[in-house]
This record gives sequence, C-alpha cells and structure tokens, in this order.
Amino acid sequence: MKFGPDSYSHDECCSQGHSSASTIATIEAALSADPDIDSSAIMIRMLGPIVLLEGFITNTADRDKAISLAAMIVGPQNVQDRMLSRFPQQD
Repeated sequence: MKFGPDSYSHDECCSQGHSSASTIATIEAALSADPDIDSSAIMIRMLGPIVLLEGFITNTADRDKAISLAAMIVGPQNVQDRMLSRFPQQD
C-alpha cells in the first residue's frame, strides 16, 4: 500500500520505528523492575541507534544503574546520558 506523492512503502519509512519503540519499552521495563533505582523521572528517547537517558535522578547510584541497564540492552557505545541531578536539600 502506498500513500502520498512520494509513495514510500511502510517498510521504507517505518523500519526503525517499531524497533525503537520496543527498545524503549525494554529499557523502561528493566528500569522499573530494578528495586534499587528510582526511575520515575527518567525519560528514554531514541535518536537513531542512540538511546538518550533524560530527566532527573536523585543520586549518583541511580545514574550509574540506569546507564548500565541501558548499555546491557543496546551496548555502551549507544547510550547517551542527559540526566540532570536533583539531589534532596540538606538542612
């Protein structure tokens, strides 16, 4: 089936979309399943083959664990850390 003037087939324009969605879902599931990490404020996006970890972390152990889990799924060369630290205030 072809649509529009360019008439791209589904395989040509969406070949990466499904694998990106499944990669994101796999990383999200791994983060959620780990009881030692607070992943509630971590967002995962894909930029081509690169996984972008964005959002906020509350300690450095969460950063290291999130990067490690994502790297186990896509390889360490394909993980980009863009997480910001939001450490609790000490009174």
